[in-house]
Amino acid sequence: MTDPNRITLYYSPQSRATGTRVLLEELGAPYDLHVLNMKAGEQRQPAYLAINPLGKVPAIRRGGELVTEQVAITIYLADLFPQAGLTPGLNDPLRGPYLRWIAYYGASFEPALIDKFMQREPAPITQSPYADYDTMLGALEAQLSKGPYLLGERMTAADVLWGVAFSWTMMFGIVPKKDVFVSYAERMTSRPAFQRITAADAEMAARHAAAVGG
Repeated sequence: MTDPNRITLYYSPQSRATGTRVLLEELGAPYDLHVLNMKAGEQRQPAYLAINPLGKVPAIRRGGELVTEQVAITIYLADLFPQAGLTPGLNDPLRGPYLRWIAYYGASFEPALIDKFMQREPAPITQSPYADYDTMLGALEAQLSKGPYLLGERMTAADVLWGVAFSWTMMFGIVPKKDVFVSYAERMTSRPAFQRITAADAEMAARHAAAVGG
């Protein structure tokens, strides 16, 4: 009998989809990978553009339900597997802050990161979705300083999203290696789920590079 909760994850290694796969592991969720070789441009082919017209991963499918956007996927999956304890319930006082910091990732952090990486001048502060880069990052630093997790003592799915994000953005020098960010990222990336997926990603990425002669 097919598991109605089984997830298909549209995936490419060492991409934003890595965080979603780590979350699935942390949730103990049943899932299958639909792997795309982004080095070969498979994410831009019609078959995948029919799944996500933006040609981005991650995307997930569960039965007839298709979900794109990393923030939506994080909320959806954690709510789908509440027994893992990674999502505050609707009446939990932490539910609002939990949603706030997940939304902050997509609404403020990512736009600021792209402007920073591209060395683009941000929009005027009154029009920018993230005010300015230092203010955006300062709010995160203040929140994480309460630690050990984003919401204090309780780890949630938001920490999987942010832990992976801090790991790769500091690796590429987009986010400064402040003590609070480094210790937080290490706390999350030292977990077995992240270690397993990182090792699997390295092997998969090597195979993809070899397949295109890179």
